[in-house]
Amino acid sequence: MTDHQEQLELAEKLSRIAAEALEDKKGIDVRRIPVAEQTSLADYFVLATGSSNTHVHALADHVEFKIKEELGLAPNHVEGYRNNIWELMDYGSVVIHIFTSEGRDYYNLERLWQAD
Repeated sequence: MTDHQEQLELAEKLSRIAAEALEDKKGIDVRRIPVAEQTSLADYFVLATGSSNTHVHALADHVEFKIKEELGLAPNHVEGYRNNIWELMDYGSVVIHIFTSEGRDYYNLERLWQAD
């Protein structure tokens, strides 16, 4: 198996763990979007909506905990923790976006990345 194949498998697993963690904590409209063929930024984007700012923070905390627990990985970078509409967790090959409903509507990443 090549390094690239291993990276893709890790990204798929990481994105799946993130999506499951978001669903466990009642994240709304959780989606995994493969973006490797469209950008070098990441292999997957994972998107979810929280019902409030507090819920968005709780979702991000749970995702971070589950990925650390299952894969031993911490995010390379986290943005927006004090922001009221969006938190971004960058794991390199996977970027997790957790929004309020207003933030998700405003940024509309599904349209931008042509998700189904």
